[in-house]
Amino acid sequence: MKFLDLTAQYKSIKKEIDAAIKKVLDSSVFIGGKEVEEFEKEVADFCGAKYAIGVNSGTDALFLSLRAIEAGLGDEVITTPFTFIATAEVIANLGAKPVFVDIDPKTFNIDSSKIEEKITKKTKAIIPAHLFGQMAEMAEIRRIAKKYKLKVIEDAAQAIGAKQQLATSNWQLAGSIGDVGCLSFFPTKNLGAYGDGGMVVTNNKKITDKIRLLRKHGSYPKEKYLNLILGTNSRLDALQAAILRVKLKYLSKWSKERAKKAEFYSKGLKGVGDIVTPYIAPNCTHIFHQYTIRTKKRDKLVSYLKSQGIPTMIYYPLPLHLQPAFKYLGYKKGDFPEAEKAAKEVLSLPIYPELSGKSQDFIIKKIKEFYRAH
Repeated sequence: MKFLDLTAQYKSIKKEIDAAIKKVLDSSVFIGGKEVEEFEKEVADFCGAKYAIGVNSGTDALFLSLRAIEAGLGDEVITTPFTFIATAEVIANLGAKPVFVDIDPKTFNIDSSKIEEKITKKTKAIIPAHLFGQMAEMAEIRRIAKKYKLKVIEDAAQAIGAKQQLATSNWQLAGSIGDVGCLSFFPTKNLGAYGDGGMVVTNNKKITDKIRLLRKHGSYPKEKYLNLILGTNSRLDALQAAILRVKLKYLSKWSKERAKKAEFYSKGLKGVGDIVTPYIAPNCTHIFHQYTIRTKKRDKLVSYLKSQGIPTMIYYPLPLHLQPAFKYLGYKKGDFPEAEKAAKEVLSLPIYPELSGKSQDFIIKKIKEFYRAH
C-alpha cells in the first residue's frame, strides 16, 4: 500500500499527459510561452481572481509576494507555527521577523481571535496557512487587516479549490480573498506538477506587475536586458504548465473523490478509541489535501500500522517556534500550547482519488484492532 499513488493518477490520464508533453517538446518553447500564459488564465479563472503569475515553487510564490508588498528588514509578519517551514522561512529570509500565533485545535489553522494582540507598529502583513485543505477564518482575518492597514497573503499551498462563505451566499475560493494567494504545485499536492511549480493569484494589478518583474530578474518585458529592479529567476516551466493544464480539468472531480474518501474514514472511525476525526467548519468546504486525525496514542498507532503495511505521515512533528532554525526568535516550549499538542497527536492517513474502498476498509479494520488491544 502507498501513502499516495501518483502512478495510478498518471495512468488514468496518460494519453492526455503524454500528448501535452509531446506538444511542448515539438514546439521547443520551454520557458514561458503559450502553455504558461494559458495556464495562468485558467488558474485565475478557477480561483476567481483577476490575475495569476506562474513561478518556480510555492515557496517562491510566498517570497515574491512578500517582496511585492515591500516586506523586509525591521518588519514583522504574523503567521502560524503549525505549518511547513516555508511559510515562515520566506519572512526570515527577507530580514523580517516571523511572529507566531497559536492555532485553533479543531481546524489546525491560525486562531484568528489571537491575532490582534500580536500586532505592533512594525506589523506589515498576516500569512494564514490553509492547512490540510481547509481555509482559515478569512472574514475575521480580513477585518483585522483592514483595521490595521495590513496586507493578507494566503498560503493556499494545500487548499486549491477549497471554498469559504464570507457572507450570505458569498462563497470564495482559497487564494482569492486576501491581497495575494500563493499556490504550490509540488507533486504531492492535489494539483501536482512533475517537478516544482507555484502560482501567485491576486486581484491587484500593481502586485501582479511587480511579481512579473521579480520572477524574471527585474527585466523590462519589452527590453530583455533592461533591468528595472533586482529580481530573481523564478519562472514556471512550459512542460509543467502543460501537464498542470491537463490535471486542472480533473481537479474538481478529484476533490469530490477525496471528500468521499474522507467521509468514509470519518464514518468508519467514529467512536473508535480517542480518535478525533477532521472537523469541517460550517462555512467551509474541505478539499482534504490530507486526512488528519488526532489521538494521544499517535506514536504507538503509527508503529502498529507500519507493522501491518499501512503507511502514515505526521504533519508536523515539531512546531516552527521550536525548530533550531528559529531559535534566534527566543520562543520556548509552552508558548503555543495548541500547536505543541497537535504536533504530538496528529496523524495523516492515505487519501487520494484512486484509493480503493478495500484499502480503506483494511486501514479502518487495523485501526480498530489497535484500539481493542490498547
